[in-house]
Amino acid sequence: MAEEEDDYMSDAFLDKIADVRPGVPMVKRVKEAMKKEILTKEKNIQNRQKSLREQERESREVALQSSISSGNKGFTLLEKMGYKPGQGLGREGSGRVEPVPLNIKTDRGGIGMEELKKRKAEEELQTYRRKVQMKQQGEKKTIEDFRVRKRTEREERQTHSDLRKSQRACEQLDNQKGITTPRDTWYWPETNKDDDEEEEDDKAKYEESDEEEELTPLDKLQFLTSYLRGAHFYCIWCGTAFNDEEDLSANCPGDTAADHDD
Repeated sequence: MAEEEDDYMSDAFLDKIADVRPGVPMVKRVKEAMKKEILTKEKNIQNRQKSLREQERESREVALQSSISSGNKGFTLLEKMGYKPGQGLGREGSGRVEPVPLNIKTDRGGIGMEELKKRKAEEELQTYRRKVQMKQQGEKKTIEDFRVRKRTEREERQTHSDLRKSQRACEQLDNQKGITTPRDTWYWPETNKDDDEEEEDDKAKYEESDEEEELTPLDKLQFLTSYLRGAHFYCIWCGTAFNDEEDLSANCPGDTAADHDD
């Protein structure tokens, strides 16, 4: 009786099929298998090469740690010339006892590559230090500029404050002496004026600007304090009107704000 054919619905028939996933073409399965085989071979080669390098290194270290045996031709020649194990080289035995150490090159760099790398690393370090130094100098200059700007702004505010104080004192002292017109328009504080008066003042200012440059607040303060000291014996920083010039010179520290700081 002929052997019965496997039923395509039985488990035995299904076990013979490697992959029964629908829609997976045969070419794709073949490519995946080939790729997996190639990766396996490359990994085996790398492991084998690694093991060979490790074996070479271990053999080299063992050989370097071992003394030269009497079977070595060079050692035999030394013995014939009177050399004894443990003795230094030379007639007096004061020479080298241990062999010259080996410096085995394991990378693929050419001659001078190490020196080039070292020089390049030093140059990069120097460049980095210069950048850090320049950055620190820039930060220091920025801080110093900020301090100078703040100090200048503070001095300008103080100058404007002293100028307004001097103008008020000048107007009050001039009025006490019966002076109704200031020596110059800016000797007294500015007041609200009519349109006609403002036009006249503007014309006067334009005429004055043609003859001389406009004074700065510091220049005005110096002129005004000099006038107060000379005409009224008054110092705005002392806040006192002295009896005469002799009293002013004897009791006032000076004619600037810096003289009154102490």
